[in-house]
Amino acid sequence: MTQHRTFPSAGAGRRTPRSRAARLTVLLAAGGLALPALAACGGGSGFDDEGGEAGGDLEILIGSSGDAETAAVKDAVSAWSSEAGTGANVSVAADLVQQLSQGFASGNPPDVFYVSTDSFPGYAANGSLFPYGDQLEDVDDFYPTLSETFTFDDQLYCAPKDFSTLALVINTDAWSAAGLTEDDYPTTWEELRTVATTLTTGDQAGLAFGPEWQRIGTFMAQAGGHLVDDSLSADVDTPENLEALTYVKDLLTSGAAKFPSDVGSGWGGEAFGTGAAAMTIEGNWVIGALENDFPDINYVVVPLPEGPAGPGTLQFTNCWGIAADSPNQEAAVDLVQYLTSAEQQMTFATGFGVMPSIQSVAEEWKGEFPEQAAFLDGAESAQGVPPIEGIADVISDFNAQIEGLKSGDPQATLTSVQSTLEAVAP
Repeated sequence: MTQHRTFPSAGAGRRTPRSRAARLTVLLAAGGLALPALAACGGGSGFDDEGGEAGGDLEILIGSSGDAETAAVKDAVSAWSSEAGTGANVSVAADLVQQLSQGFASGNPPDVFYVSTDSFPGYAANGSLFPYGDQLEDVDDFYPTLSETFTFDDQLYCAPKDFSTLALVINTDAWSAAGLTEDDYPTTWEELRTVATTLTTGDQAGLAFGPEWQRIGTFMAQAGGHLVDDSLSADVDTPENLEALTYVKDLLTSGAAKFPSDVGSGWGGEAFGTGAAAMTIEGNWVIGALENDFPDINYVVVPLPEGPAGPGTLQFTNCWGIAADSPNQEAAVDLVQYLTSAEQQMTFATGFGVMPSIQSVAEEWKGEFPEQAAFLDGAESAQGVPPIEGIADVISDFNAQIEGLKSGDPQATLTSVQSTLEAVAP
């Protein structure tokens, strides 16, 4: 997968050893806030210092989650190149953020590249990105919330490449052992509290999730809260968000829910896979982790319970950026059009497990991956990372305070984050 790269749960504490596949999955697990180094940092932009020429080969830079994603992107670009008659080269970044920064600074960035949600506002504001959204066909086919994430000054700058949402993952063996049935799948906060309490034993937490907005933000959405309002103004210190954080604190203090570090795990998927937690809140990247590292775990994925305001989840995504300095923008747009087509997005979905960013293939995707339908069904109620420059620092500050939520003051936390966000929000 590609679009969910960020740090593991902030301050997750002691981490147990993991396989390479699990470590890669953790990079995906916290969803979309930063694209860290996928290997040791490399020097230079990775491209010829002389820059490209109009009509020359396209240079594409990606931050890959592994061999499957790299192969899928290279195959797709090669197929487009053969049809278009334009050369194209795909490079895998050692440190995507660093290499893009160097390319922008030298005036020689790659033509096409992955852009994370936290990097997007800064790149758009400083003129690094070419706003090509109005040149795409069927632009309304993208999920509206994904398009909003990559809209700056009322312009869609770049095409969402794929996405993920969060859902509730349940260990069906633990579920049955506790005397629960399918009729007990929680659909409300009170039902979630009840089953989490029922599933809690001496060596198993009923529910585990990361100590971060990237997980707890789901409860804020379900309560009718958010980080910003429709005008992108800070809107953290609200009764809705207070209700959400108070509910989460109650889960933690009762022992029905725990952070992964409290059960010797680095993230929710690991806590779930090792049996330290009977339920977790994670994105569809957890499926690959369970298949690779915990194949004996039997599970089901169901929608997150509704809160006082109804359903709510979070979404994580990247987009296909095109450089403002690219001499090959026309070809670059044509390539992105190809990469975001229905056929190609389904090819990526089967190749490395992502969810297509366009609505027209939703039913086809759910037919191919019926066990993951709850993730895609969450798209309608999903909130994303606000497109505000500096939002990554605000969320990092929020996460640092969430780590102490069990013994902390939810109101004080919201007041503090409101002030921090007001400093960067328009």
